Amino acid sequence: MRHQPRKRFGQNFLQKQDVIADILHAISPQPDDLLVEIGPGLGALTVPLAKALKQLHVIELDRDIVRTLRETHANGNVVVHEGDALKFDFTTLGPGLRVVGNLPYNISTPLLFQLASYIDSVRDIHVMLQKEVVERMVAAPDTAAYGRLSVALQYRFEMEKVLDVGPDAFYPQPKVDSAVVRMLPRKKREPEAKDEALFARIVTTAFSQRRKTLRNTLRNLLEMTDFEALGIDPGARAETLAVSDFVRVANRLSERAES
Repeated sequence: MRHQPRKRFGQNFLQKQDVIADILHAISPQPDDLLVEIGPGLGALTVPLAKALKQLHVIELDRDIVRTLRETHANGNVVVHEGDALKFDFTTLGPGLRVVGNLPYNISTPLLFQLASYIDSVRDIHVMLQKEVVERMVAAPDTAAYGRLSVALQYRFEMEKVLDVGPDAFYPQPKVDSAVVRMLPRKKREPEAKDEALFARIVTTAFSQRRKTLRNTLRNLLEMTDFEALGIDPGARAETLAVSDFVRVANRLSERAES
């Protein structure tokens, strides 16, 4: 497929065969899997995935690529969905969905939150992202990389970085390193947030000013008696709290609202 990469779509096409093979090995596609690829691009993953599956769904925004994909796979097992993955309703594909893709780095974070909203329909996710983003996703508390993205996604998924990918694996070459992350939905979230919207609000607020203490960032939500009851140091910063700590904060506020 000949195609001029477009910056507005964040297009960097995967082309290195050993990297493609490593990604396929990590995904381990089986014939009956319900699998969707986001941003198939020039088909580096699409072609081998289609060979391994009875049916493959792909989501592509670039109309030129959509046209070529439909022509190339006109008599095959690839179902092409034209549109923005950020607006796609993944429930229309069915339950037990496996998601793969080389995600456009310019929309990677909102797309991750979009996928997280479909967690009940998803079996697993294997996606390529900027390495720095993957490191933030899997970061442990009390580290520089740990933040809002870490907490929000670790609450919902078990995650691990499975592969580092250098710029030379793409055309054109990006200016950053990349990595593939595996995301498995948590079947049980312990403790579980009673109000997930409140949980998200607390996490966002706590990390809104990283250098400030929780006493300052959460001053409109928590009183000193709350910090004492929760056993949380008000002089600590947000990155020192585990995911379970944020859940406990959210649940205390939920219980207070109910009483």
